[in-house]
Amino acid sequence: MKLDIILEKRNSIYIIAEIGGNFITYKEAIKLIDAAKESGVDCVKLQTYKAENISSKTAFFDMENTGKISQYEYFKKYEISEELHKKIINYIKSKDLDWFSTPSHPEDLDMLVKLGMEAIKLGADDATNIPFIKYCAKTGLPIVLSTGMCTLDEVKEAVETILSQGNKKIVLLHCISGYPTYPEQVNLNVINTYKKEFPDLLIGFSDHTLTPLTCIAAAVMGANVVERHFTLDKKAEGPDHMISATPDEMKYIVDSIRTVEIMKGSEVKIPYGVEVQNRINNRKSIVAIKNIKKGELFSSDNIYMKRPGTGIEPKYYEQILGKIAHKDIEADEILQWSDFS
Repeated sequence: MKLDIILEKRNSIYIIAEIGGNFITYKEAIKLIDAAKESGVDCVKLQTYKAENISSKTAFFDMENTGKISQYEYFKKYEISEELHKKIINYIKSKDLDWFSTPSHPEDLDMLVKLGMEAIKLGADDATNIPFIKYCAKTGLPIVLSTGMCTLDEVKEAVETILSQGNKKIVLLHCISGYPTYPEQVNLNVINTYKKEFPDLLIGFSDHTLTPLTCIAAAVMGANVVERHFTLDKKAEGPDHMISATPDEMKYIVDSIRTVEIMKGSEVKIPYGVEVQNRINNRKSIVAIKNIKKGELFSSDNIYMKRPGTGIEPKYYEQILGKIAHKDIEADEILQWSDFS
């Protein structure tokens, strides 16, 4: 699993395409998986729940992307059977992609573990569900925890709960549980807060905005993991499509993040690549700006700095002023240490 490599080395940003809630049939799922593979993501994520376990019949969504609808009826429509899980998982694996899912109940987790799941995504709705967090942590599998709707103290409690079960494989995802999330709400600086508060953990971002730019910005700010909902059609039926990336957008996100990784380079400040030659060609040396006779004093009237940087560095300019020329020097000639005493 690629996530294991990232947990150990932290040398690549792990990109997740979330397809849960954006399909009902196997045929719809494989189209999403094929498109996700083509876009270059590392992982396809599912959502695993049963309506009767995740929601009472009195719960309603009342969000911009849903309007006021019954949560129970929504979950009933999009829940997928164990058999469909098996078929989808096998197809994901055939595409050499990682997979995991967000369980909502111990029964869901038990089924997913039986199906070979290698990491657990805990949704923001369970970020304060301490009994369930403990149940998940006891598996020893990596926990990817979405922290939408949380205070920092709640995040700390969740992390401490996982650690108390002997599980140190934790990825914290900054997330805003707004559907959609607008720029003034994103608050990407929380990534920095998490890095300071939890220096031993991987930090990532789960995106509900309407632009691919947000995932790229999170990568620039140091996110180790990026998750984005994924669809073939933003106008398709279902509330998550409008906050999802299309295949073109996801490919743009992946390609941009991979470029960001290259751009980050190392923390060592030295001349890189063409800079080695350019520092010679484009830096400046101390140069005669008019003809200078032997025995004449160097002054601001006859020497100054010009390119290239093959002679005496400008930092020695003031030391040379007042020295005596040992020879005739033509205008534009680069000074050498042997030209004066």
